[in-house]
Amino acid sequence: MNIQRVSFDHPDAVRLNDRVQLEYAERYGHEGDATHLDRAMFQPPRGLYLIAYDDQGTPVATGGWRSQDENDEGYADGDAEIKRMYVIPEARGRGLARLVLAALEDDARAAGRTRMVLETGTRQPEAISLYMSSGYESGAKFGHYRFHELSRCYVKPLAVARDVPPPATAPGSAVTTGLRPAAL
Repeated sequence: MNIQRVSFDHPDAVRLNDRVQLEYAERYGHEGDATHLDRAMFQPPRGLYLIAYDDQGTPVATGGWRSQDENDEGYADGDAEIKRMYVIPEARGRGLARLVLAALEDDARAAGRTRMVLETGTRQPEAISLYMSSGYESGAKFGHYRFHELSRCYVKPLAVARDVPPPATAPGSAVTTGLRPAAL
């Protein structure tokens, strides 16, 4: 598995984002996640966007985090918000989401973020199971869907990394060592 840092507008990121939006639409009966996202939100040191590629170079999983600080949508200072966690159906059940999640947590921690937060919905039970089994706890609602009845928010404190080198931040750099770079 090859996990690469890419920009949010990278062609593979756009394709995977389109796929996850279709899945959201199927599960919730609307047009997908309406949360505003753009490339700048995922640029280090205030964010990161990852894509996992299989051994044939096919993009199979994605996820990102973006910085949040206290605001009127319920975020707290030091928050790192997970966005667009997704594994294509053909690659599910292999632990890819857990690998991407761990890489996102490590990067947010190294960037000095103190809490990882995320919003998902009740029609994504496998996502809820992943987060709960990864140490996340139900928290106060925040973000775009904080007033929606199907929305669920989860939080996990991040211990600040000490004496840990910063993660690779160059576009196309491998997050996991020994991996071949993805084509940009």
